Parts: sequence; C-alpha cells; structure tokens
Amino acid sequence: MKSILVYGDSLTWGYDPAGPGRHAFHIRWPSVLEATLGAGVRVIAEGLNGRTTAYDDHTADCDRNGARLLPTLLHSHAPLDLVILMLGTNDLKAHMAGTAIAAQQGMRRLVQLIQHHAWQFDHDTPPVLIVAPPRIVETADPDFSAAYAGAVSQSAMLASLYADLADEVGAGFFDAGSVAQSSAADGIHLDADNTIAIGRGLAPMAQLMIGG
Repeated sequence: MKSILVYGDSLTWGYDPAGPGRHAFHIRWPSVLEATLGAGVRVIAEGLNGRTTAYDDHTADCDRNGARLLPTLLHSHAPLDLVILMLGTNDLKAHMAGTAIAAQQGMRRLVQLIQHHAWQFDHDTPPVLIVAPPRIVETADPDFSAAYAGAVSQSAMLASLYADLADEVGAGFFDAGSVAQSSAADGIHLDADNTIAIGRGLAPMAQLMIGG
C-alpha cells in the first residue's frame, strides 16, 4: 500500500463557495486523486481552513501555521511515499504575509522540514510535490475582497515562483491553475467541477512520483 499525505488549506478541506459549506467527501480533490490512482494507494487529506505555509494568524481560533504542525503529522502518518503541499493562498491575505515571494519562502520551509525530518524506523524520506493553487480572481464578495486586497496580482506570480523553488530543492511541481479556476463567488475557492479537476489532473504526476 502506497501512502500519500496531502497538506493544504480550505482548497484541500473542500470549502464550497456556493454554500458556504463543505463539498461531499467524494468530490474533494484528495478523494478524487485516490479514486483515480486506484487500489493500492491511500491519500491522507490534511486540510485546514486558513492554513498558511509558515505564518501565524493571531486572529484565528486554532493554529494555522503550517510549519508548526507539519513535523507532527509526518510522524503520525509515516511511512509516506509522497507528500503533496498545496498552500500559499492564505499567505496572500492583506493582514498576513501579503506577497507571493513570502509564500515561496514559507513553502521552502515546509520542504526543508520534510527533507530534514527525523524519520523513525529507517523510513525513507518521501519525495515532495509542490502544487501552486489556482489563481485568485476578482470577486464582488466584500469580505473576501477586503481580506485579499492586492492578492490577485500576487497570486499570478505564485506558480512561477513555486516552479523555480521545485527545481532548486529537487521537488516535483504542478500548477493547479492549469486545470482549475477559482470561483468568482468569493475569488478563492473551488466549485465541484474544479476541485474534481485538480484531483484528476494531479494523478499522472503523483503516479510517476510514487512509482508502480
């Protein structure tokens, strides 16, 4: 059995912009990825609304700093054959880091935590697949528009920066924006068709990276 850990935010959790609420389990992209890869592959979805790569949100009701929790999850879900990281959207909030380059630096820290983790029982270090989330789009929603002021242009740079980072650290890279588009309902989240598209679009790369 191959095990894939997916580490992400509300896009991984399955936030439905039409709700607001949560997509049904079988629609969320990690579930679609598992179904597409077929028998013998388990996809562990660790999605949290508001999670950043490595930045504190002191307004939050729980710890949303991705760098703080990741080592614990690596221990609890090991052994792993692949870790997929899809984070950075929340870094672009006006009251958070606010820039694509800051998100890239946070993503770099997450990759370091995986590649230098104290793996137990002689578990091999798994490969890492960096996924750039779909671009943020303009929205008439006043709350999301204010929270993400200036983020539309910043998010347009994220895929290029993540691709450069992947080359530098020896990770895989996938641009989710190549198969999916954020909903204009809030500018951030994915409708059912687009979250399904990410799960299916990621499958060939994931299959290649886990082997078999």
